[in-house]
Formats: sequence, C-alpha cells, structure tokens
Amino acid sequence: MMNSVSVANLVEAINLTVYSGEEYLEEKQITTSDIYRPGLELTGYFEYYPEERIQLFGMTEVSYAHQLTKKDLQDVAEKLCAPKTPCLVIARDLKVPAELEKSAKANNIPILLSSLPTTRLSSKMTDYLEGKLAERRAMHGVLVDIYGLGVLITGDSGVGKSETALELIKRGHRLIADDRVEVWQQDEQTIVGEAPQILRHLLEIRGIGIIDVMNLFGAGAVRQDTDISLIVHLENWSKDKQFDRLGSGEQSQQIFDVSVPKITIPVKIGRNLAIIIEAAAMNFRAKTMGYDATKAFERNLNNLIKENSEN
Repeated sequence: MMNSVSVANLVEAINLTVYSGEEYLEEKQITTSDIYRPGLELTGYFEYYPEERIQLFGMTEVSYAHQLTKKDLQDVAEKLCAPKTPCLVIARDLKVPAELEKSAKANNIPILLSSLPTTRLSSKMTDYLEGKLAERRAMHGVLVDIYGLGVLITGDSGVGKSETALELIKRGHRLIADDRVEVWQQDEQTIVGEAPQILRHLLEIRGIGIIDVMNLFGAGAVRQDTDISLIVHLENWSKDKQFDRLGSGEQSQQIFDVSVPKITIPVKIGRNLAIIIEAAAMNFRAKTMGYDATKAFERNLNNLIKENSEN
C-alpha cells in the first residue's frame, strides 16, 4: 500500500502550473484522496478544518476572498496554511490573493494553478490520488487487454500463462503485466491491475528468458493498466475432473469487495489456448451486451423437445 504521494507527482500527473513553492514539491506529501474546498473557513469557522487535505479554490472561494478586508483575509490565510496542508490549488487560473500567497510562502506550502474548471479539476485529482493511495494486492498471473477487455490469466506455475500471453500479443492484443499483477479497487464495481515498475513491459518465457514486449512488438503491444473484467484460470486437464462444457456454471473470484467473473479452461496438448481465451473474452463481451449463447442453445433445445412431444 502506498501511504503518500508527493505534490511533485501530482503536478506532473495533472499537468498543474507551479505558482510558488517549487522547492517544496518533493517534500510535501499527500496522504488522502479527499479534496477540500475551504468555503466555511473563509468566513472564519475553523472548528473542523481538515488541514491534511489539498485545499482547492474555485471561483466562489477566490471571489469571496477578494471581498474580505486585508486584515480578515490575512487572519484566515494564516489558519488555512497549516503545517499538514500539502498544497493550495487554484482553478481556472484565477488571481491568487496576495495574503494567501504571503502565508503560503511563510509556511512552505506550494501554490498550484490549473486552467480547468473547479469540478473537473477536483475529479481528476481525486481519481489520480485514489489510484495511487488505494490498498494494493499482488496477484500471480498475466494481465492482458483483449479487444479492450482486461483478462487476468491465472494458473499454476508452468501451466503456460506467459506463452499464451505471447501468442495473444502476436495476435494484436496488449500486455499489461506478467507474473506479478498489482491490483487495487477503484470503486464498488471496478478492480484495476497494472505491472510493478520493475516488470513493466517485460515477459518471461521459459527457455528464452526475459523479453521486452514494447521493443519487440512496438508501443501498441503494451498498456500501463486496465480494469479487470474477467479471470481465466488455466488448469491441467484430468479425466477425473469435470469441466463446464455448456458455459452454464457461473464462477467468480472475490478481489477486495468486488466479485470478478471467472472461467476455468482445461490445458491439454494440442489445444490453442490463445484462440480459446480470445473466444472466451469475445463470448463474455457478448453476454454483457445481452446475448448468451448457452441460453440460446437451451431455448432451442426446449423448443425442439416441445415440438417432438406434441407430434
């Protein structure tokens, strides 16, 4: 789990302009994804002021600040620039009140500017920080993007996950992570996966070693992260084990608070796993769009039985 994000990282990710305090960007750390707009505080009410959050000033806050007397604004600004405050962010490239700038400099707090509207800017910063500060979990598997669908391929070591991913890449799909996938929960319905920095764009193939997918296949063969929509579990075939043949048995795997759909594919000599997984992804997408081939088959079978029973 990442406990903090530097203000410097936020500036780079959101493309913010540094108005003042550039020397403190690395030092100042953000520990929460919550963004605060200090409207009540500008009136002098600081009873529950969350000083550890990013303080975002939009048109309302800046306009009100400019209407205050210099003394009142200076008193408020000194309280706003608390020791734990990571930075002040001004939306719409609005004019920074001089008293606020003075207090921020005195307390080593950076002031950042953006041309974006306040609501959009708040949303972008929140999305970025939630992804960086979210609890993370490492999963063993290979994550690939198949027709825009995030598919996590799991299975025992040596079952052929990486080799299958290589074939999928050759067929035009994209690699996100091999061997170790870092996952986190973005919201109530979404799990996101990406590769650790040290393994990004790399694929391990037994007998060959480590290959750099981006260098061999181009930038279009990789992707930084993706939502995990489906888990495909590869399992060595055994005549004693029953595998789902019609697709009527629904499986899922819990990752944090999200239940992710899962299918199990038996691995046997002669089976082209890449094509099978590709077909599984397309079939899953068809189900999400309302077409279920299994239900269509069962419906046709029931109609045939009904016709034969009437004759």
